[in-house]
Amino acid sequence: MSLNAPESLAEQIASHITEQIIRGHLASNERIQEARVVEELQVSRGPVREALLILESRHLVTIVPRRGAMVSELTPNRVHGLYDIYETLLTLLATRVAQVWTDENKTPLLNQAMALQQIATTADKYQFMLAGFDLMWAACEMVDNAYLANTLRSLQPAIHRTYALSIRHSPTEIDTTKEFFVNVVTAILSRDTASLPSLMHKFSNNQRLLVLSAMEHEGSSCA
Repeated sequence: MSLNAPESLAEQIASHITEQIIRGHLASNERIQEARVVEELQVSRGPVREALLILESRHLVTIVPRRGAMVSELTPNRVHGLYDIYETLLTLLATRVAQVWTDENKTPLLNQAMALQQIATTADKYQFMLAGFDLMWAACEMVDNAYLANTLRSLQPAIHRTYALSIRHSPTEIDTTKEFFVNVVTAILSRDTASLPSLMHKFSNNQRLLVLSAMEHEGSSCA
C-alpha cells in the first residue's frame, strides 16, 4: 500500500491505524511496531511517529517511554467515563437543534436522517455506523457551536471503536440504534426537549452494557 497527498501523510497513516483498531485487527494493549508500519505503508519513521501522537490525542493509542506505542486499553472504567461524557454532549446537541431548527435549515439534517434509514436496510453495519456520525455532524452544523463540535470530534474515534466492538458481537444492535435515531429526530422536530435526556440516557446505557459484554467475550476468547 502507498500513501500520498492531499491529506497530510501523518493523517493518512493515523487513519490507516485507526481502521485497524476499530475493526479489531489491533487489540487492546497490542504494541504498534513502527518498523512494520513503515514497511507496510512504504513511509519513513517521522510521519509514523507523528501519526502515533495524533492517535494518542484521540484516545486510541498510549505511548509509554522506552516501550513505544500500544493500543489504548479498554477498561470498564474508561467505557463508563466515555459514555458519561458522550451522553451529556449528545443531549446538549440534540436540545440545541430542537431549539434552533427552522424550515430553512432543517433540510440537511432530514436528508442525512433518511440516508441513515436507507443504509440500515443493507448488510453493511459499518456504513450505518458512519452514517450515524454524519447525522451528528449535520446537527453540529445547525447548532454552530465550535466548542461542542470540536469536543465531539475528539471523542469520535473512541466512540467509533467501542460501537464497532459492540456491533461485532451484537449485530441486531443496528435495529435498536435505528429506532433511537427515529425517536430523537421525532423529538427534535416536535421541539420536545423534555424527552431528549431520557432518550440519550437509555441509548448510552444500552451501548455501554453492550461494549462491556463484548469486552468480556473477547477477553474470554483470548484466554
